[in-house]
Amino acid sequence: MRFRVASAGECMVELRHRSPVELDLAYGGDTLNFAVYLARLTRDRGSRVDYVTALGDDPYSDGMLAMWQAEGVGTELLARLPGRLPGLYTIRVDERGERSFTYWRSNSAARDMLKDGRAGRLRKALTGYDLLYLSGITLSILDPPQRQALMAIADAVRAAGGRVAFDSNYRPVGWPDRAAAQRAVDDLLTRTDIALPTLDDEQALFGVPDAPALADRLHRQGVAEVAIKLGPAGCFLSSAAFTGKVPAEQVSKVVDSTAAGDSFNAGYLAARLLGAAPEAAARLGCALAARVVAHRGAIIPAEAMADVRLDPS
Repeated sequence: MRFRVASAGECMVELRHRSPVELDLAYGGDTLNFAVYLARLTRDRGSRVDYVTALGDDPYSDGMLAMWQAEGVGTELLARLPGRLPGLYTIRVDERGERSFTYWRSNSAARDMLKDGRAGRLRKALTGYDLLYLSGITLSILDPPQRQALMAIADAVRAAGGRVAFDSNYRPVGWPDRAAAQRAVDDLLTRTDIALPTLDDEQALFGVPDAPALADRLHRQGVAEVAIKLGPAGCFLSSAAFTGKVPAEQVSKVVDSTAAGDSFNAGYLAARLLGAAPEAAARLGCALAARVVAHRGAIIPAEAMADVRLDPS
């Protein structure tokens, strides 16, 4: 089964602490992590996974581009903005594998990805795609006019028969206030076919008490299919096909929880795009997330996930 997926957002330079004064350089961002894992899972299925963003013309932007292409992620839909730079963030990981971030991204090229006529061109280019993947971080980096342009792109994808998948991925640091995040997230949810939120994020953003209440809220906004990530407890699914919990895979030691949610989303949507039922798709998402948290970094070596297989049956 062939399909086309576009993931839109921001990739940044990642500096990961090895010690208080030593750092490793890599590249990461929630929608990019998703695109890489989806491309790895589906590369032998005739899929096309494209990344939508804006980069500068600096060596770090060149490095990002080369990395994406090596992973099989399409780069035809991104913009290069002369004189601009990508954002940067550092990661510290504690003894439990939990991470904390510090960002330098206020002037990143990705913040202008839909300016200067690019929104209209993308709206045309994405017509006919099977899935558009977005996150709350994507919304948070765009100014209001670009955010509305993104809503129009989502509308165009759906009008042409495609679907929109959305992970709210709420990070307070990216928003002027909580109310602004609530409005933007709710606006996109009315255009969402598959929601993939994390319960902790939604509790911080909307104050929902538990996963069933969150699923009910999302269904009332028109979302047909909901997969709520519950961390070590697995996930809660709610759709016409299945409602209930799917347990996480057991992990002997969590080394680094970075990109656990992004990889779950990739596993879940890869399986769904290939015709698997939601419960089977959630098992694949949990299996991939278990591999990811057992390694350092947002994007683990491909060989570390070689045993994660798609089984649409």
